[in-house]
Amino acid sequence: MSQTIAERLNQIRSNISTNVKLVAVSKYTTTEAIRAAYKAGIRDFGESRVQDAKIKQMELADLTDITWHMIGSLQSNKTRQAIAQFDWIQSLDRLRLAEQCDRLIQELGKSPKLLLQVKLAEDPHKSGWTESELLADLHQLEKLQNLNIVGLMSILPLGLNESQAYDVFSRVGELAAKLRSLGWSNIQELSMGMSADYAIAVKAGATMIRVGNQIFSGY
Repeated sequence: MSQTIAERLNQIRSNISTNVKLVAVSKYTTTEAIRAAYKAGIRDFGESRVQDAKIKQMELADLTDITWHMIGSLQSNKTRQAIAQFDWIQSLDRLRLAEQCDRLIQELGKSPKLLLQVKLAEDPHKSGWTESELLADLHQLEKLQNLNIVGLMSILPLGLNESQAYDVFSRVGELAAKLRSLGWSNIQELSMGMSADYAIAVKAGATMIRVGNQIFSGY
């Protein structure tokens, strides 16, 4: 392998400021690779499947300061497990799921940080609120007092050029600002950008990036 995980991480860090949180997307890699990233200073790891994450969390239980992020689409029958296992759920993508989370958080007594997944460019393969849908649902979301909503998450559709990608990311930031103006002062985090486009996302105001292939490819 031409580069170690530590070398790859250093290269990514050289392209972002220290106030941008780097979430290492570990969903396709091994616990040994996660340990290597941990040794290189990473504490935030992203997983897409609840059951796969549970196995890794058990094998890495000695690393007590890892922060686990649920970044994949969350099925309603896995919501209870996700709330119990994850510190962040980045993929809260619909009102019905938010209502379910509200009930389960109260029941379980555990409140992960939540990001609202938004879809500001047409993409039949991605879930999430459009801007108009989210604004329409705000009144109902305000009633859910157990949710710790701290920001927005977005995934770009495939095939956008750099200018188009920057435009979509910028619109996510503009939507966050609009929500703050409407009283949602906790909307501070912008989780935007993955291996192929994180540099563009950072330019557009991302506070958090989710990078997998550039860290773990080949491991």
